[in-house]
Order: sequence, then C-alpha cells, then structure tokens
Amino acid sequence: MVGKESPEDKRERLRQEELKRNPLGSIGESKDRNLADIVGGQGWKGTGLLIVLLVVGYIIYALLF
Repeated sequence: MVGKESPEDKRERLRQEELKRNPLGSIGESKDRNLADIVGGQGWKGTGLLIVLLVVGYIIYALLF
C-alpha cells in the first residue's frame, strides 16, 4: 500500500489544485456549505472534541454571565 493514495486524499488534492487554478470559483460554492461540512470533514474524535468544547464553553459562559 506504499505510494497509494486514499480516495479522500485524492479528492482533497484535486480540490486544492482546483482552488489554485480558480480561486474565485469557490465563492459561489462557499454559501452552500454548512456545519455538516465542517464537522463531516473531521473524524469522530475531532467531532467529539468540538462538541465537548462547545458544551464546556457554554457552561463557563453561563457561570460568568
């Protein structure tokens, strides 16, 4: 498996190349992105960490204000 690229890596590489060739083309596409795109790009650990940080941040906010 040495030297092979996973499908996710290949998609990301192609997306980055497209952004380099056409940086303004992504402006129209960016409005269609939402929280699911952000969270979906992470693994389950990253998503869990994001949720924990949001909950802890809310608790600290509620205690201080």
